[in-house]
Parts: sequence; structure tokens; C-alpha cells
Amino acid sequence: MKWIKIMLLLFVFKTNVYAQSKNEPLPANWYNLDYQKDGFLGISTEKAYTELLKNKPLKQKVVVAVIDGGTDIHHEDLKSVLWVNEKEIPDNGIDDDKNGYVDDVHGWNFLGSKNGNLAYENLEIVRQLKILKPKYKATLNTTVLDSAKNEEFKIYKKMTAVYGKKYQEAYETYGFLMVMNTIFEASKDKDSNLPTLEKINDYKTEDEMELYLKTVIKKGAKEEGSFEKFYKSIQKALKDYNVMLKYNLNFNYDERSTLVGDSVLNSGQRFYGNKDVAGSNPDHGTHVAGIIGANRNNTIGINGVANYVSIMSIRVVPEGDERDKDVANGIRYAVDNGAKVINMSFGKAFVSDKKVVDDAVKYAAQKGVLLVHAAGNDNENNDVTDNFPNKYYESEESKAYKKTHPEAAASEFIAPAKNTKEIAKESDKTKIKPLAIDSLKFNLPHADNWIEVGASTYKDGKGLKADFSNYGKYSVDVFAPGYRINSTIPDSKYEEFDGTSMASPVVAGLSALILAYYPHFTPAEVRDIIIKSVYKVKQKVAYTNEKGENLNVLLSELCVSGGVVNAYNALKLAETYKSIK
Repeated sequence: MKWIKIMLLLFVFKTNVYAQSKNEPLPANWYNLDYQKDGFLGISTEKAYTELLKNKPLKQKVVVAVIDGGTDIHHEDLKSVLWVNEKEIPDNGIDDDKNGYVDDVHGWNFLGSKNGNLAYENLEIVRQLKILKPKYKATLNTTVLDSAKNEEFKIYKKMTAVYGKKYQEAYETYGFLMVMNTIFEASKDKDSNLPTLEKINDYKTEDEMELYLKTVIKKGAKEEGSFEKFYKSIQKALKDYNVMLKYNLNFNYDERSTLVGDSVLNSGQRFYGNKDVAGSNPDHGTHVAGIIGANRNNTIGINGVANYVSIMSIRVVPEGDERDKDVANGIRYAVDNGAKVINMSFGKAFVSDKKVVDDAVKYAAQKGVLLVHAAGNDNENNDVTDNFPNKYYESEESKAYKKTHPEAAASEFIAPAKNTKEIAKESDKTKIKPLAIDSLKFNLPHADNWIEVGASTYKDGKGLKADFSNYGKYSVDVFAPGYRINSTIPDSKYEEFDGTSMASPVVAGLSALILAYYPHFTPAEVRDIIIKSVYKVKQKVAYTNEKGENLNVLLSELCVSGGVVNAYNALKLAETYKSIK
């Protein structure tokens, strides 16, 4: 949704040094191609299979857990690569393997019960304000509070301000979209019942807003590659913002108790949910699963990155913010049922129970399981702005650090939005140093079985960083293809999606590929191999920093490795790699 907000609210002022357009034709499999051979900056997967793996024996089938919003287990390109719990007899209503989950044949859904599936959730900020508002809504700045309550009151005030800005932004954007949809409705062809660009050109506008939006439609269609794609994007955005207002930001919405029925504040509760791993909206999770391991040998659809993999589906992500309890349970379920890699293409700006997730991450580390996580899609600096979950543990050291660095203690709060004139003015500056970051906090206790992934495009040089992708010199490890990624969606269909959500499974698939041939590597070693074997980006890349300034920097300023993951290089390194112990 970030791009639609920028287009609608900042269109006139948009002065990015490299605007990414979708009207250039791309091979559907570009993210698996080789830059030198094919001219697209993929991860050289096909080259690795052809030159390195052709006669090399596979050592193990790797179970990859997709913790997401649900997976279509009947998809033509996925049904043969699904994880199957051999100890469970399907649909007999009995917990045959005694693991606490009845009929969990292909995974588990922590967002459902016999009453149905939870589709929507509040944002985390709303859930926290529901707790804080009754305590502090009548509190004044002059009210005398003890130190603990004073800190909580400060958090309440900041959250209230952030919520107000998010709601206003959503309300205004939805209004823009509704006006645009009015133009679409009035420009529909009688036979197809779909709008056409020709009829939009003929549409008689009633005010300046409609005239402006006609311009947005024309330019947006060009940027998207076709009018049909743009129209589909607007319809999706309209739905997304409706969900945002009706459910995500609505203090009166709460169906969790009815549709899940767990004790929501009991972080130690493990056994709830149902067997329906598709859930109410499996688009995102199905797309992620296909990138990792869509069947490479069936001559249909697409080729996933990994060739000897089983996809375990775990549903914890609704349309809204996931709950920390569910994330922790999803990780533990994956670990206990044999996953060696876990993909997590989700994130949020606030956290309510970091410890329960930290404990699950530590459990995964103890059991030798690698976690791969998407960096986020808000073009934010993760060195400055928190994106949860993350690999940094809540510890005595981190608490002490926050006491001596007050700015870090408040880093989970979203930065106030700038108005369009401020952004336009700042974007004229060209020689501005990136924000100084205190690197000490990145040496605080953290997981070594974690890879954080930003999204790249198919081009080397300025346009390499996907303009939506989060970044972080210390907190994002690598970049991977996450732009116009063609993969599986429900009903045996295929579609292009953008996002670090797509980049993360590229790396999860690569991790599984390495472990299929080299099963002795630890998660920390797989991480080390992937980081050390990246395609090093030598040219400067374009990005817009926290202040709205357009800059050109080396990719090493935006991630730890300074490069894009590469399967060919990784497998070559794996062959001669010596343990980091």
C-alpha cells in the first residue's frame, strides 16, 4: 500500500532519482537467472543447477516452514512439495501423533477454531492503546505519577499521536481512492463491465480533484505497465484501505475471542487453532511458498529456488498485525515438527510481548533451525526504526543500553509524517550525509540463526534497491530479488507480487538448497555462507533516506553484506567452506 499512498498524496512532488516502472518486459523466472549470462540480476539458480549440481547427490529433503497468512495446498505447482505429517491420519478428528494438534497433516492454523477462521486483526498500536487508554485518557501533563506510570503515560501520548496520523492518512487515502473509483465506475464498457482508458479520457470531470486523478490514472497506468494492471492495483488498494479503517484501526473490532477462542493474554498457551492451513486469504502465503519450492520437475508453472524441499504451512498472519503469541507458537510448531528453515514474511512497528518471541527464536537456535525474515516495505531504515520480530533479544544489556541512550528506547515509535512541501524541498538536496548510527546497539545479544532480507530489482546500479524496501547498514543482512516476482497464487494461478515478502523466501529457498547438499552446516554457517557469497554491488544505488532526501550510496551502506544473494557463489563456497566455530 505504500506505493499507492505515495502516488496519490505525493505524486506532484515525487522526485526520486530512479523511478521504477513496470512496463519493461521481464522473463517470468528472472529472479533465478544469472546477471552475466542473462542480463537480469537474479541469484544464478539455474546456473548453479546446470554447472554445479547436475551430478551431485542430494543428501536430505529440507522442510521449510512458511509462517504466513495461509497456503493453498491444492495448487498444481505446490501439492507435490507439501510437507506431510506421516504420523497423522487425515480427517479422523484424533491427535494421532500426540503433538497437541488434531489432524495437522500439512501444518497448523493458529488463527481459527471449529467456529471458523479469523481473517482480520487490529494493528498492534490499537491493541496496546485499548489497554492504555482507560488508564490515561483523563491524565494531564501536570498529573503527578510515579516513575513507572510516567514512562507508560509518555508511551500512551506518543502512541495516541501516531495512531491519529495513521488514521488520518488512511481516511484521506481511502477518500482519494473512492473518488478515483467513481471515475472508473463511470468509465466502464457496457460489454466487458470494465473501465477503459479511452472512456476515462472522455470522462467529464466535475472538479479539480477529479481532473487531478485523471492525470494520476494515466501516469499510473504507464508506470504499472498497463491500464489493466493499474486498475487491478487500485481495486486492491481500495479493499486494503477499507480493511484498514474497518478492522485494523477500529477500536470496536475484536473477533478473536469468537473465532479463535484462546486466552489471548496467556503467552504460554500452545494448543489452539485448527487444521485449515489455507485460512481466509491464502494469496500471500501461497506466493511465498512457490518462490521457495514450486515443483521444478513438472514442466508447468514456475520453478522454485529449492529442488528437494517440503513446504510446511503455518498460519499466524491475519489481515492486520500478527500477535506475538501466535508467532512464537508458529516457530515452536515448525521446530518441533522437523523444519530446518523458517520463512517469516511479515512484520510490524510495535511489539507487546517480545520475550515470548525471543524465547521461541532461542529455541529454534538450540534445535539448529534457521530463521529468514523480511525487512519490511516502508523504505525505512531498520537501524533506526524497529521492525518486529527481529533478531535482537530483550536483555539486561539492551535495557541498560536504552537507559543510557534515550533515543533508542523510543525507537519503536513511527516517525511523524512530513507534508508534501517539506519532502519536495528536502529532495532538492543532493549532498547530505546519511543519518549517523550508533553501531554499539547492534552488538547487543542477538540470534545468530537469523537472516534479515531487503528487496532488490533486476538491475545493477542506481535502480537496484526496490524503492519500497527497508534497509539498514547493520540490521539488514542481504538483498534479494523482490520486485515483479512471478509465483503461485490460489486456484492454480500465477501472478507478479512486489515486496521484501518475496525477497525473504528467495533466501529461504537458497538456504534449503544449501542444506539439501550440505546438511552438516549450522544455521550460523548457512548465514555466513550466504552473506560471504553475495554478488557484490560496485556501483552506487539510489534510495530515499529517513529525511526524504534522494541519495546515491554503495549498497554496503544499506546492508551488512553489500550485495545480492547468489546461489552459484554460495554453493561454490559451501564446497570448500570451513566451520566458523
